Amino acid sequence: MTEMGTLEGKVAIVTGAGRGIGASVARLLAAQGARVVVSDLGVAVDGTSPDEGPAHEITEQIKAAGGQAVANGCDVSDFAAGGELLRQAIESFGRLDVVVNVAGILRDRMVFNLTEEEWDDVVRVHLRGTFVTTRHAAAYWRQLRDEDGHFRLINFTSVSGLNGSPGQANYAAAKMGVVGLTYSCANALAPYGVTANAISPGAATRMTDSVPESRRRTTATADERSPDNIAPIVAYLSSDRADWCTGQIISARGYEVGLYDTPHVVRQVASASPWDLGKLAELVERNFRPVVAAARTPAPTAQSSSGR
Repeated sequence: MTEMGTLEGKVAIVTGAGRGIGASVARLLAAQGARVVVSDLGVAVDGTSPDEGPAHEITEQIKAAGGQAVANGCDVSDFAAGGELLRQAIESFGRLDVVVNVAGILRDRMVFNLTEEEWDDVVRVHLRGTFVTTRHAAAYWRQLRDEDGHFRLINFTSVSGLNGSPGQANYAAAKMGVVGLTYSCANALAPYGVTANAISPGAATRMTDSVPESRRRTTATADERSPDNIAPIVAYLSSDRADWCTGQIISARGYEVGLYDTPHVVRQVASASPWDLGKLAELVERNFRPVVAAARTPAPTAQSSSGR
C-alpha cells in the first residue's frame, strides 16, 4: 500500500473498533503509525451481551503487526466512562489527536411499532455516544489552545438518516443528529486546530447483515463491500494533509468516495481496487478541495456563545 502521509506520533481513539468498520479503521491507522485506543463494549448488534474479547483481539492483531494499541471496553454513552477513555489515551500514549466515532447498535422497527426503549437505546449509543467522546476530546483540545494543531473528529453517519430509511426511525434520527453535531463542531472547534467531518459508509457489517434481503439496495461485490475500503478515507482525514477539509459529509462505498450536499452526492471519484492511499489523497484533493473552498462561509454568529 502506497504511503499517503505518515500518522507517526499521532494518537487515535476508535470506538466500535472490535469488529467491522471500526476494526478496519483501527488496524489501518496503526499500520500508518498511529497509536490506537481500541474501544469496544463488545455487544451484540442490538446492544446486549457485552464482551471484552473483540477489543482485545484487535489490539493483539495490531501489536502482532508491529503497531501500538491498548484495549478499552467502556460504554461510550456513559459520560464518566468517556472521560476515562480520554484519560487512558493520554496516560498510555501522552496525547490525543484523533477521535473516530464508529460505535453503534440497531433496534429496527417501523415507527408505529417502535417502543420508547428501542428509541432511547439507539439514540443513546449513536448520538449521545458520539457527543460523549466529542465533549471530552473537545475540552482537552480547547485547553491546549493550539490553533495550528492537527486534531481530528471523524464521525459516522448513514444513508439511513440522509435518505430516511422507513424501518429505522430511531437510527435515522440519531444519524442525522450526528450530522448536525459534526457541523456544529466544525464551526466551534476550528479556533483550536480541530477539523470535524462525518462519513456515510457502504460496507458489509453485522449491522447491514441484519437488514432483510428485500430492503437491501446494492449490487456491489463482496470485495467492494469490505469494511477495509472505508478505512483509507479515515486515514486520509486523520493526516495533516487533510487540514483543509472540515464540516463535510463524505460518502465512502466500495472504491468510490463522494462529497455530500445533503442528501445528494454532488461529486464522486473512483480509484482502482484496492485503494492506494497516495492516489486517494490526490483524487480527493483535486476533486473536492475546490468545492469545499468555494462553498465555505463564515460560521453563524447571531446566537453564538463560544465562551461558555
